[in-house]
Amino acid sequence: FMTYFNQLHPWCLMRRVPKLQSSVVARFRRRCDAEAHQRVLQRLGPSESYNIVFDVAAKAAEVTT
Repeated sequence: FMTYFNQLHPWCLMRRVPKLQSSVVARFRRRCDAEAHQRVLQRLGPSESYNIVFDVAAKAAEVTT
């Protein structure tokens, strides 16, 4: 189940956590916003690893409705 907010913000900034898992740090409407936020976080914590992903489930929920 995707919330309306998640449907409007399909770009996710993910942080890797132990045991090959990841957690969503923030969601964005545009990829460029996610990239800018990722650059700031990399400067603040260079040892952390962040990935930008497009949440396909958000788009799939949009198509089925």
